[in-house]
Amino acid sequence: MLISAIQKFTLLDYPGKLAGVVFTPGCNFHCGYCHNPEFVDSEKIEKIRSSFIPEQIFFNFLEKRRRLLDGIVITGGEPTIMYDLTTFIRKIKTFGLAVKLDTNGSNPEKLKNLLAEKLLDYIAMDIKTAPDHYPEVAGPLSQFQAVADSISIIENSGVPYEFRSTIVKELHSREILEKMADLISGSERFYLQTFRPQNTLDEKFSSYHSYTAEEMNNLAKEIFASRVKYVGVR
Repeated sequence: MLISAIQKFTLLDYPGKLAGVVFTPGCNFHCGYCHNPEFVDSEKIEKIRSSFIPEQIFFNFLEKRRRLLDGIVITGGEPTIMYDLTTFIRKIKTFGLAVKLDTNGSNPEKLKNLLAEKLLDYIAMDIKTAPDHYPEVAGPLSQFQAVADSISIIENSGVPYEFRSTIVKELHSREILEKMADLISGSERFYLQTFRPQNTLDEKFSSYHSYTAEEMNNLAKEIFASRVKYVGVR
């Protein structure tokens, strides 16, 4: 599988576990505020292709650190566009490690198959915007029906999960946030994430704005707390 980067240790990306992080290149969504443009933009990916990490190097790393790590986070880009993702996760599981998958929800069939094989121990899915705004925010390849199917699959999977949304003032009005909250009503947990304009896929987003910490907390309480069992702010 293509691996664009590895983070050896994290205490933040996998709740309750010491984990390593694997980044995959490429994404079928094109969110202008994305903070990992080097793993999404095709031109930037080409510039770093020579530094991609061979799969065997990653598994050598796991062999050395398997007793120090609790799990592995697979993120991107969008990992589910990788044709060999299933085989890759199977190999990780032979090391006795838990696997967390970060996804945009665009590939419900892949999710369903991974869950059927019991290959996932935690899922984090991004909710980009309200249903009728997906092409505007995530690009023309984004299909909301696939997103809706993934939400349902995850909610009924029996696997710990979270939904999360990066909130941009210019994109996420209260009306849109209300619609997003309706999408995940009854879910276990949801996180609002603060937009960071310093490094974005689309340069115009460097002039866009994040909500303040107080505003984020108010949005969490006023819009999401009544619909989701747990809501937090990052």
